[in-house]
Amino acid sequence: MAKIATQKVTLQVADGSSMNAYVARPAEEGKFPGMIVLQEAFGVNAHIRDVTERIAREGYVAIAPELFHRSAPGFEGTYDNFPAAMPHMQAMTVPGQSADIRAAYDWLRAHAQVSPDRIASIGFCMGGRASFLACATIPLQASISFYGGGIAPSMMPGLLDRAGDLHAPILLFWGGLDHHITAEQTHAVEDALAKAKKAYVNVTVSYADHGFFCDARGSYNAQAAGLAWKLSLQFLDTYVKGAAATAHA
Repeated sequence: MAKIATQKVTLQVADGSSMNAYVARPAEEGKFPGMIVLQEAFGVNAHIRDVTERIAREGYVAIAPELFHRSAPGFEGTYDNFPAAMPHMQAMTVPGQSADIRAAYDWLRAHAQVSPDRIASIGFCMGGRASFLACATIPLQASISFYGGGIAPSMMPGLLDRAGDLHAPILLFWGGLDHHITAEQTHAVEDALAKAKKAYVNVTVSYADHGFFCDARGSYNAQAAGLAWKLSLQFLDTYVKGAAATAHA
């Protein structure tokens, strides 16, 4: 699906704050699945906007909310200056992020082009953790998490105690060369999901590093990114677009 439309919208969050978001959607009329795209620590930047547009070309109404809206509206960091993002990451809370996720979800459900019972999430790095939280917070049909740091306790409060709350199957990607997220942490995530008897697919790409999907990073790995994209689309076809979506609604 080649033709898409893009726009910026402002969402009202339950705590009274306002949150800007980037939207990409099919230009043609019709009903489509929805997708919440959850940013890295570097904001809703060119890479996240590009991912949002790629998802729209696959036939989704996609929305990327600005998760730093309370501390730095419009923030776009650079990949060589992670310290600039740290204060905004540290300012986030699970209740605040949950409210942001719900605001994006409610926006999708109310959109005329969205089938309200076919909504998923995808996130990268910090957003990979947020995608796990989204799956535990709202009744999604599927979630995808790319190298989600902080799901298992590290520099951010962990989310393993929320594993039992997941509403839908989740696909997790990790880089085998990632020194930021240890094998001990990825195993802890898998163990928590298995203990909670949740449907999950766990993929470790042995030759990939942290951030392997992002073509603006030095750690970008085209082969790993291409493989992960194909697996993601197949996962979404199964649980969001396909017949199995009904079973997990």
